[in-house]
Amino acid sequence: MKSILVALVIVSAGAASVAGVSFGVPDGLVKGLPRLGAGTDGVTTGSLDEAPASLTKQPRVEIAQAQQTEQAAGTGTEPTPVVEVTQNKPVVDESALRYFAARGDTARLNAEIARLRALYPTWTPPENPLAVPVNEDRQLEEMWALYAQSRYADVRAAIARRQQDDPQWTPPADLVERLDVAEKRAELVAASNAGRSEDVVRLGAETPSLLTCSDADVLWRVAEAFVKTERVQRAKDAYGYMLDNCSDGPIRVATVQKASTLLGYADMQDLIARERTGADGVKEFDTIRNDLARRFVGEGDEDAAITVAPAYLKLVEKLVTDEGLASDALLLGWYHLRREQNALAEPFFRKARAVEDSASASQGLALILLARKMPGEAEEVMYAWRTTSDQAMQTYLAATANLLALDPPPKLDAKVLGRIAQVTLEEKHPQTGEQFGWYALAMDQPGTAEEWFSQVLAWKADYEPAAYGLGVARLRLEDRAGLAAVKQAWAGRSERIALLGERDTSGDAAPALRDRQARTARTERRVPVREVVEEVALTPQRGARTARRTDGAVDCRSTRDPGRLSAAGALSLGWCLMEINRPLEAVQAFEAALAGEGRTRSDAAYGQSLAYLRAGLTSDAAVSATKARLEQGRAAELQTAILGDRAVSSFRAQRYRETLVFLDQRRQFHAEPADLMVLRAYAYKNLGMRVDAMRLFEALGETGRQDAIRALAEMRRERDGRK
Repeated sequence: MKSILVALVIVSAGAASVAGVSFGVPDGLVKGLPRLGAGTDGVTTGSLDEAPASLTKQPRVEIAQAQQTEQAAGTGTEPTPVVEVTQNKPVVDESALRYFAARGDTARLNAEIARLRALYPTWTPPENPLAVPVNEDRQLEEMWALYAQSRYADVRAAIARRQQDDPQWTPPADLVERLDVAEKRAELVAASNAGRSEDVVRLGAETPSLLTCSDADVLWRVAEAFVKTERVQRAKDAYGYMLDNCSDGPIRVATVQKASTLLGYADMQDLIARERTGADGVKEFDTIRNDLARRFVGEGDEDAAITVAPAYLKLVEKLVTDEGLASDALLLGWYHLRREQNALAEPFFRKARAVEDSASASQGLALILLARKMPGEAEEVMYAWRTTSDQAMQTYLAATANLLALDPPPKLDAKVLGRIAQVTLEEKHPQTGEQFGWYALAMDQPGTAEEWFSQVLAWKADYEPAAYGLGVARLRLEDRAGLAAVKQAWAGRSERIALLGERDTSGDAAPALRDRQARTARTERRVPVREVVEEVALTPQRGARTARRTDGAVDCRSTRDPGRLSAAGALSLGWCLMEINRPLEAVQAFEAALAGEGRTRSDAAYGQSLAYLRAGLTSDAAVSATKARLEQGRAAELQTAILGDRAVSSFRAQRYRETLVFLDQRRQFHAEPADLMVLRAYAYKNLGMRVDAMRLFEALGETGRQDAIRALAEMRRERDGRK
């Protein structure tokens, strides 16, 4: 296709030359082109207009008969005979014209005519090139024939043979010059094809006669070489020269197309400003304007400093409407997103995804969703495309970290939590790993949180947020030695780590908390806050045992291996251990009973949850509750108890808003008891919601609850003191 385009361009250029248009190369085009200095190996700077002396011709002066006739008509005298004055009239060898015409090679014929006109400005091409007289020198005639066939090496060989046979014979200077130029052109094209841009520039400087509209392909190659050698202004000059001097339509359009692939937006606007309007009012670049608009908007996608003209943006918007291509919608989406125009960008990304979902469309939409604080939707959009590129993965991980960091923690599907955990471990992403730790703490799983924070520090030892989280987790676990180790490791590097554990976080609600803890210690029917908590764990939970033994009652007063019992026997052992308040041993018995089916498995999951709760391991209880289907009544009662525990844990961690969230969730299952109402009132007080707190304390005080009466009296004193 490229060769066809070049041929078309050369044909058109030649036609313009025949019509009498002279294509000289302006000084501005070749300024700065390096060429080899005469007699040296160094590269000097000169103009391509400085043609070799062998190519310089003396001008021919003619007095035309038409001129004389016009002058005579003006004076009323008879015209004088035509007189032709010739000063060093050159002999123009027109042999090549005949060969090109005979072969039907119109492109080369016109190019040769243009070349001869450049060398001999007063020369007039023959009306019929086929009528050019045949050279009487048959050997020379054969050389011209070889030249016309572009067999330059064969021409050189023929010249050498002729000179060997006839040492006195000298080849015509015109043939040698044409051969030199043709070989230089072939060398330039080969250098261009091989990517030797410096050689292209050098050859163009050495052969200025090539740089004319008659050979647009050479000019394009030289311009491209300028760009690749970081001389963009010279390339712009070359393209500008062609638009200023070449009149052939296809050449001009092709020049803009080629320039648009190499020059920046601003430089292209200077070139497009040279656009011409036809007699029919149609602008010459209308046929490529859509593609130019796409290219310019795409350039704006990559560089936010570029402000694309509104006309181009509107043109691409029209293309989105008319043609409905996802690629056009993406261009506009990214253009607006780079400029933080999210409201304008979002419809285009959604349009692109609707037409053809892709990594680019999903990433753009995900970034907008993150900016709108909708990380859950962003995670869902990006998950399928996360592995397509490093940027896609970073966008996905940003969504996961932001999702886990939401306050209050969202209720996530087990599948979502599982895939986030898997990707986090695979990518060893500290930020998401850290947020998993905080999420586990929010779910009252300090042990799991400790694992996540420790894992993050294994990936990135100097990551202070994970170290702080590890300290908080160990504080929640009452692991004083572990907390001390963290504080010692970060001594002098983190003030907040140094302060961990230095003060009580229970606040004024201590009496209510103690009452609540005593009450929950006696509770035997409780269930997890949500079904998906097990997915927070860093490692999978241990599976159920499968050993089966004979059914029957068991004696739990002595230590027994539940794995050696049947599922029913292990279940009985578990309940027996609960009766004598040995919940951790009961956990193992219920684990073995989970190998059963139906009601046995359901009772085992329920019992194991109760055992974990009795031991104060709320998160593990939540995991157990998901191992089998529970009766609706049991599940609701356990959910109520667990949500109450969550509220207490959040209050102790001074997360008062989270406390209210858990209390509100619990109230959906069961009426709020007095101790939790006291907790709610204190949460209101700590959040500055004093009116709500006093109203609740007043209601509780009327029931005779002493802690509420004391709290109300204290708040009134504080109020009166401020007055």
